[in-house]
Amino acid sequence: MGGAAAAPRGERPAGLPVPDAEEGRTGRGEARIEDALADPVVKAVRDTGGYGGAVYLRSHDRRSLVLCVMSGVPRSLLKPWWRIPVSGALPMCETFRSGETQYLPDERATMLRFPQFTAALPYSFAHAYQPVRVGGETVGVLAVLCSSSREPAGEEEVREGLRRAGRDMEERLAEYARGLPGRTDADAVAYGIEYDDQPVSVRLPTPPAQAVAIGMIEWDLAGDRWSGDDDALELLGVSREEFGGTMAAVEERVSPDDLYELRAARRDAEDTGQIRGRHFRVLEEPRDEGERVHYRPVELWGHVVRARSSDRLLVGALIDVAGGVTAAEAAERLPDGLFSLDQDGRVIYANRRCQDLLGSDLERLLGHYPWQVLTWLRDPAYEDRYRAAMLTQQPVSYLVRDPDGVWLGFVLYPGVHGLTGRVFRTTAPAGAEPGRALPPSSEPAAPPTGLVTTARAGALYHVVQMASVLTESVTVRDVCRAVSEQLLPAFGAQEVALYSVRDGRMYLLWEDGYPQHFLDPFEGVSLEADLPGVHALTTRLPLFFESPEELVGAYPRLALDPMTSWAFLPLIASGHPVGSCILGWNTPHRFTAEERSALTALAGLTAQAMERARLYDAESAVARGLQEGLLPHRLPTVDRLRVTARYLPGTKGMDIGGDWYDVIRTGRGVALVIGDVEGHSVGAAAVMGQLRSAVHSFAASGRPPQEVVTHTNQLLAELETDIFATCCYIELDPATGHARAVRAGHPPPLLRHPDGSAETLELPGGVLLGVQPDADYPVAEFTLEPGSVLALYTDGLVEVPGSDIATGIETVLSCLAVSRTDSMEELADRILGAARRAEDRPDDVALLLTAYDPAGAG
Repeated sequence: MGGAAAAPRGERPAGLPVPDAEEGRTGRGEARIEDALADPVVKAVRDTGGYGGAVYLRSHDRRSLVLCVMSGVPRSLLKPWWRIPVSGALPMCETFRSGETQYLPDERATMLRFPQFTAALPYSFAHAYQPVRVGGETVGVLAVLCSSSREPAGEEEVREGLRRAGRDMEERLAEYARGLPGRTDADAVAYGIEYDDQPVSVRLPTPPAQAVAIGMIEWDLAGDRWSGDDDALELLGVSREEFGGTMAAVEERVSPDDLYELRAARRDAEDTGQIRGRHFRVLEEPRDEGERVHYRPVELWGHVVRARSSDRLLVGALIDVAGGVTAAEAAERLPDGLFSLDQDGRVIYANRRCQDLLGSDLERLLGHYPWQVLTWLRDPAYEDRYRAAMLTQQPVSYLVRDPDGVWLGFVLYPGVHGLTGRVFRTTAPAGAEPGRALPPSSEPAAPPTGLVTTARAGALYHVVQMASVLTESVTVRDVCRAVSEQLLPAFGAQEVALYSVRDGRMYLLWEDGYPQHFLDPFEGVSLEADLPGVHALTTRLPLFFESPEELVGAYPRLALDPMTSWAFLPLIASGHPVGSCILGWNTPHRFTAEERSALTALAGLTAQAMERARLYDAESAVARGLQEGLLPHRLPTVDRLRVTARYLPGTKGMDIGGDWYDVIRTGRGVALVIGDVEGHSVGAAAVMGQLRSAVHSFAASGRPPQEVVTHTNQLLAELETDIFATCCYIELDPATGHARAVRAGHPPPLLRHPDGSAETLELPGGVLLGVQPDADYPVAEFTLEPGSVLALYTDGLVEVPGSDIATGIETVLSCLAVSRTDSMEELADRILGAARRAEDRPDDVALLLTAYDPAGAG
């Protein structure tokens, strides 16, 4: 219930050192993994006609995808998705898991396949994703973003561009991996391709612009002598041979209208010792005969230095300002406010009219988000419009009402390198609300986007994603696993512990990332303990500590592990305390107000899911107990036979099934029986109990195999339950190994011979029990050799989703052939393990193994 844990545990080839992350930052340039990705990302954006691109790489612990390189999209817009769970319902996660390219041409396609992603980013744009592989192993995902409104590249063109970029990345990443320190020739090619840092932004190329010419000059103020380098003389439009080097020679090159500015520059130098941007125009000689004379605007900057006490020498620069200053002057003449934001949304320019309309001078606005400086622009609706413009690359317009009640119209024109905006006074229509799109009559150049007003997209995504995953979680273990898989990567934490309350004490349900035995002292602590996890629950208030000093200051006697920041979240469901969730970070972590709200909301979702899962587990335990009570508690000991059985309930859903097995003594030997009632319900279990009792009674009375199955079939038909069943009944004489078998719709038995070979016994059979009351069931005979092993099973053992039953039978046969048979218990466990993982078993499984050993005892 205290602190946090060691670094995440990831999988890595045995004996290999962890690459030093700092070496990539301070050593040679080629050691930086982003250098291997930057050029291919930019090329992918260009080849696909997109406006942005990004590369995610797997994290060291393999639980997350971490944004490594991005281009064309502001880092701030994607911050909630810098680190995402590999298991997340996002297109980049699906691409990583499946290894297949994804192409989503618009928001409708995205909504159909990834509704949670659309809920978090309700904007119209096209996006495509390409798995990034190294040595055949998927290590990351390349993403490109395109405008869905402009004429996009064709799907095949996009896919081909992504494939080329993917191949380029594979070559560059492989080269990067080969240069990692500590690497050996035996290492996997993809070793070291992982990322756990912040994303690196790569700027998309800008259209070529006219270079600014700068010439250096020296001006002897005492003697009125000028000298300059070749660039300065070129700006004056005179050659070195023609230039007289005097003030008069300079004035000859200056427009008569601007001579005052040049002479005022001299006074500035004499009075203040410097010249700060005096603006004038210089004559440019006509390039062709008959061309009219024109002038080029320049600025003069400089400061005075003294070579001797009597000398006054100005050292400065003559700057060509044909583009920049004249463009700014033009913006100042506009009747509307004009502003420019960089790619991240910060102000880099605002003309005077814009400053007047916003009621703020340029000094306050520069370098800041507008909604941070002006409190009346802090409505999330306005920030959402900026996000919409940047992610759709379409003009966006909306209404704002300032503190004086004046309605302002805003129009945003996005580009990959930033955004230009207009602001003007307007008359709002009746019923207008701030944040709504401008009516077409107010601003025809900026059509309404129809976007919904949203709160912070990142917090919304995490809440929606967690709600979806928890909805699919059935057991308490499912809930705990979902919380661990979602919260740790989503918020960049390294440890999680989930506790539940029982009888006034706290008990650990799940932990991930903690040092071994660190949590042992906190097991079973009372609700009166002086611990942050307990206090968070009893006060029903989350606790956040951003440093060890903060935590130790509040809880001086608390033992800490190597974490540096913690969150202690109460789990409250319908006003009832359920437990606590503890998260830890191994680097200093600042909890923003948005993140605190999101974590608190997620804790509430977790608590509700936990309560539902606890009820399910309790009901499921009762149902499973009922079903297991219908199965034999022990199997009889039979001379010359070694018999064992296994029954495993399915893990999907909460209903019980109808698999059963039995070993029954008969007058002629022993009957080996296995069956499966269709369905998963209490009714199916009840029918199973009746069939098992009937078979046991008929077999024990000495009836031959055919009659046992025939009478059982008639009994099931007379019950009129509309439930069918399968069965395999084999009567075996232990003295001779002779067997007679009857099969009713059941999978065929498997036989391992003494030499280790194994085969499927394709015995003739009849229809399922309960289908035809008068059905016939043929008898097949065979003889077991000493040392043989016979396997009866239900279809849950060999049915694998996405594969046919024959593949599952081959898997079991292979295991039966290569396994030792001296222990039936070990053999049964090996077969179950080879057939399927216990946590991925949608159906019940029954297995009955019999070894024929005439020389031994049962």
